[in-house]
Amino acid sequence: MKGQIVFLFVVVPWLLYAQLNEVGAEVADTKYLEDQFYVGLSYNFIRDKPDGISQQNLSYGLQFGVIKDIPLNKTRNVALGIGVGYAVNSYYSNLFASQADNTITYAIASDSVGLRRGKLENHLIEFPLEFRWRTSTPEEYKFWRIYGGIKFGYVFSSRFKFVTNTDKIAFSNGNNTNFQYGLTLNFGYNTFNIHTYYALSALFKDGTNLGTTNTPIEFKPLRIGIIFYIL
Repeated sequence: MKGQIVFLFVVVPWLLYAQLNEVGAEVADTKYLEDQFYVGLSYNFIRDKPDGISQQNLSYGLQFGVIKDIPLNKTRNVALGIGVGYAVNSYYSNLFASQADNTITYAIASDSVGLRRGKLENHLIEFPLEFRWRTSTPEEYKFWRIYGGIKFGYVFSSRFKFVTNTDKIAFSNGNNTNFQYGLTLNFGYNTFNIHTYYALSALFKDGTNLGTTNTPIEFKPLRIGIIFYIL
């Protein structure tokens, strides 16, 4: 009987303690990965606008996708991120385009046009490449992060949409640059992080000009917003 009592009060607690340690070891995953999904919202500034072109309304962007997190050191707070995602970006301005016989002519909207809203909308498949530094640990889910890199994009749909006093006009933009790329920097703490994208490529092909002055249209976006990382 005494032996059974010793077993209950000494051996059983020791076994339970060992089991808890094993569970704790499983929770503290030393092979953890971070930030494998993302979603972001941005305001899209237009850089390198020709004289007379101005932004109007709210130019916005939406992006989401998945990233493969590849740790580069033992503590896993330095990593490489390679991903794929989708983005839609809208640019509102007083740039007016008209189409005739598959030819698009560009001009600054005059008062006679009665332009109320003019938008260029691009849909892209994106491929982000990030160098990642963070203060994460296997037990810490709130941490600082700084992710810098480059993002490539392929525009699979580009459309103009105009609303005037009398008409609603929409047609495809055949003069967009299909392959686009730029520098990215994402940084912040825990849930909310700042997202920036500085385009190195133009939205329009070389040779796309304003018809009235023959001035090149060299729109380059600067996107600033927020990005959320999940898992």
